[in-house]
Amino acid sequence: MTQLMDQWTRDAAAPFEGWDFSYLAGRMIEGEPPWSYLHLAKAAVAGAQDILDVATGGGEIFASLAPFPGLARAVEGYVPNLDVARRRLGPLGVEVFQGNTRSGMPFEDRTFDLVLNRHGGFRAAEMHRILQPGGVFLTQQVGGDNLADLVAAFGGRLAYPDNTLERVCDDLTALGCEIRRREDWRGSVTFLDVGALVYFLKAIPWVIEDFGVERHRGVLDSLHRQLQAGEPLRFTYSRFLVQAVKA
Repeated sequence: MTQLMDQWTRDAAAPFEGWDFSYLAGRMIEGEPPWSYLHLAKAAVAGAQDILDVATGGGEIFASLAPFPGLARAVEGYVPNLDVARRRLGPLGVEVFQGNTRSGMPFEDRTFDLVLNRHGGFRAAEMHRILQPGGVFLTQQVGGDNLADLVAAFGGRLAYPDNTLERVCDDLTALGCEIRRREDWRGSVTFLDVGALVYFLKAIPWVIEDFGVERHRGVLDSLHRQLQAGEPLRFTYSRFLVQAVKA
């Protein structure tokens, strides 16, 4: 087990930047929702002029939507991601601002006709404020019950249990938005070795609070034995999609 612990420790210490999981290539298999967020976002960008990407991370997804037809801006609240996003998006003409939807974003009312958000927190009222009348808000969210089976295996608690399709749609509708599309999905993610799971949990620290290899060695050992017995490390993803238009 010493060799395993050494490997898990190395996996836990491996660098993670922006929202890049290439370190896990060949070690994790992810299911995908039946819709394509990228396809929907590209179509929305093509019909927009002033665009904002909220919680852009390292700008990976937003950069893939270039070129942009007009003004394009991005906002990110996690400080270590700011330089990553600016290096990636700056050459595309996108200015990246620091800010988050809880404290408010540094934009005037009715600035954008398209606001995008993939897997980032937001306040419906803030999205409504910065959208122009007739503007579109497109978001793909991680459901509040995401990885509930994995969290249970570690004896933890879900970080954002109230992040549901119903609540988001209710919040946007209460502001006067029209919900044009709403879908949810549950699928699987499979880790091919325990070290891959370790890296994943270190990269996304809100899944298992205070996760650490030594602290959770008992659970990790149990999961390794599960793999040795031929049982995959398969857990449940939860995603939902909302497309809303401001009246």
